[in-house]
Amino acid sequence: MNAKSSRETLFRVTSALAASSIVFFLGAILVVLFVFSWPSIIYNGTGFLNGRTWDIGNLYSSRQTVHAGFTAAAGAHFGILVFLVGTLATAALALLMAAPVSLGVAVFLTRFAPPFARSPLSVLVELLAGVPSVVFGLWGWAVIVPWVARSLAPFLSSHFGWIPFFAGSAGTGMGLLSSGLVLAVMVVPIITAISRDAIANTPPSLIEQGRALGTTEWEVIRDIILPHARAGILGGIVLGLGRALGETMAILMVSGNALNYLPQNIYNPVGTIAATIVSQLDSAMTDSTGMAVYALAEMALVLFVITLLVNMAAPLVMRISGGIMTLGEAREMGDAPFREAGS
Repeated sequence: MNAKSSRETLFRVTSALAASSIVFFLGAILVVLFVFSWPSIIYNGTGFLNGRTWDIGNLYSSRQTVHAGFTAAAGAHFGILVFLVGTLATAALALLMAAPVSLGVAVFLTRFAPPFARSPLSVLVELLAGVPSVVFGLWGWAVIVPWVARSLAPFLSSHFGWIPFFAGSAGTGMGLLSSGLVLAVMVVPIITAISRDAIANTPPSLIEQGRALGTTEWEVIRDIILPHARAGILGGIVLGLGRALGETMAILMVSGNALNYLPQNIYNPVGTIAATIVSQLDSAMTDSTGMAVYALAEMALVLFVITLLVNMAAPLVMRISGGIMTLGEAREMGDAPFREAGS
C-alpha cells in the first residue's frame, strides 16, 4: 500500500508540475517582455499606443534625443496606432469571411457528407492547419494578390463603390483585402474543427424529437443544432481570432507592409504588429541606443497581451453563451421550437 501510495503521490506531483508549467512559461514570457520593453514604456509613455508615426530615427547621426533618462536616435518616434488598426482590421475581415465558410463546412461534414467521406474530408480540412504560414504567404502573393488587383477589387469598386470602404483603386493588390483572404483560409480549419465537434455533440434525442414533429433538415439545423452548438461555435471563432492576430509571414508577404499609413479602403496597403516586428528588426538592431529594439519589444508585449486576452475570452464566451449546460438544459433549449410549433 505504501508503494502504491507513493506512486500515486508522485503521479499527482508530476501532473501538477506539468500543468503549472504552462502558467509559469506564460508568466515568464510576459515578465521578460515587460522588463525588456521598460525603457520604451518610460520613453514613449501613452504616445506609444496612440501615436501614428513610427520612425527609428537617424541612425547615422551622432545626435541623440534624451527623455526621462533614456536615449534614442535623433528624430525617433515610436507610435503603433497604425499597426494596431491594421492588426485588428485584417483579423476582423478574415473572421467575417472565414466564420460563415467554416460553419457551412462543419454542417456539411456532420449532416450531409456521406459516412464514408466524413473522416477523409475532416482530415483534409485539419491538414490545412499544418501548412506553414510562409507557404500560404507565397500562395497569396502568387495567386490572391494578382486576382484581387485584376478581378476582385475592380468588381467590388464598380458595383459597391457607393460604400466608402469599397471605393478606390485596387493598386498592386497587396493590402487589407488580400491579407484578409489569406488569413481567412488559415483560420478556417480551426473554426471548422471546433464547430464540427460542437455540432456532433448535439444529443440525438433532440434531433429525433424534431423529426417526429415533421421538421425539415434545415429547421433541425436552424432551431436545434445551431442553438445547442452556439457555445462551441463562438469559442472556435474567438480562437480563430487569436490565431489571426498573431500571423506574421503570410501577412508580411501580401499586406504591402505599410508604415505610418491608415488604410482608406480595403485595397490599401496595411501594416500589422507582427509583420512590422519582423520587417523592422534588422534596422532596429543597428540602433546604437537600443531604443528601437526596446520599442519592438513593447510592440511584442502589446500583441502578446491582446492575444492572451482573446484566448482567455474563449472559455468565458462559451460559458456566457451556454457552453456549460446539463442534458436537461439542452433538452429544454431544444424543445423550445417544438413548443412554439405545437402552439
